[in-house]
Amino acid sequence: MMRVIITGGTGFIGIELSKSLAADGNEVIVLSRNPAGKPLPDGVRAEKWDGKTAVSWGHLVDGADAIINLAGENIGGSGTLPDRWTPARKERILNSRLDAGNAVVEAVTAAQDKPKLVIQSSGVDYYGNVPEGVVTEASPPGKDGFLANVTVPWEESTAAVAQMGVRHVIVRTGVVLDKDGGTLDTMMLPFKFFAGGPVGSGKQGFSWIHIQDAVRAIRFLLAQTAAQGPYNLCAPEPVSYKDFSKVLGQVMGRPSFVPAPAFAVKLVLGEVADLVLNGRFAVPERLLAAGFTFDFPDPQSALADLLG
Repeated sequence: MMRVIITGGTGFIGIELSKSLAADGNEVIVLSRNPAGKPLPDGVRAEKWDGKTAVSWGHLVDGADAIINLAGENIGGSGTLPDRWTPARKERILNSRLDAGNAVVEAVTAAQDKPKLVIQSSGVDYYGNVPEGVVTEASPPGKDGFLANVTVPWEESTAAVAQMGVRHVIVRTGVVLDKDGGTLDTMMLPFKFFAGGPVGSGKQGFSWIHIQDAVRAIRFLLAQTAAQGPYNLCAPEPVSYKDFSKVLGQVMGRPSFVPAPAFAVKLVLGEVADLVLNGRFAVPERLLAAGFTFDFPDPQSALADLLG
């Protein structure tokens, strides 16, 4: 049995991951600012933290098998449509990630019996906007755009644990598809009104992953004692936004030919429009090389499972 500590454990991926780990008899502790505020899966317990320090939970790290750091303010916001990136929101998005990373390093530094592993979350936005070709874990970071500038220091926030002999894994996650909220709900909204279709040019790369495969991949990396460094957490078949929209329309039984012009999207969303107007074709080269197999490698199988 493992003891696993998950920061951001009450978030989108954290809930499903903690449920999966606890179902197999592992001791799962999620850190939350409001431990009583959200129902947790059976067998999962919550501990209070401030998101910035290890003061209230650092003692739990001694002898732990892993810390999985998923904490950070939601990039898209909490509504159906993304919230604008005001200067204040940008600051919160960045600082919430750096603060959480610093807290993890603080806890590991103080632990007498160091955890075996720290898994640090990140995103495929690390690569910036890449209109053509595929990106792998060996591709350089993007130089322009808010999200590319967030992910680099985000990944580095826990890098110091490697110097303490702790295995350090980074998961650069694509758009996570789940039937209970999140990005897929937002993408489905215009289709429900028979107004779905490509956004902007539709040529931008769309790197995605089914929630079930996201959880399986994280658990796979937890178990692979030789795994370290960055891994793209996305399906092996990235597609253009236009092609994904076409498949989504087919699965929903809705047309997918009504475009959303880039200027209109920018007018409504401001800079946060980068979430849908920019993209990259990220492939999970290192996951595949390590022997991981996807249950849902293509958009058709993923959407049929989630919406069927």
